[in-house]
Amino acid sequence: MAITSTRLATGGLNYDVYTSSGNNAITTIIICNTLSAASQTDEVTNSANLTLYLGTSATDTTTIVKNLNIPPGETVFFSEERVVLSNGDKVIATSSLSAALSITVSTLPV
Repeated sequence: MAITSTRLATGGLNYDVYTSSGNNAITTIIICNTLSAASQTDEVTNSANLTLYLGTSATDTTTIVKNLNIPPGETVFFSEERVVLSNGDKVIATSSLSAALSITVSTLPV
């Protein structure tokens, strides 16, 4: 099992979170909004929207999650289904906020 973690440093940019070398199954994707919310205003302003893509590029066709709102301090798990990536396929992510989201991808070779 391999684990890769990436912080989405700049909002609005596409980040290659994981690139498959060979055939690999994604077992889990974990996304954490590491910002805090000291007030109700922070709860709104520190919420980040996540878009995830699977494939070789970030397009509408490869979108698997679009604008998922993740409040500050919350974590989202995608672990129910397995997806097999071929050599060169990627998990690509975009956040609406800078330095808010940390993404961990767990994979197994198949």
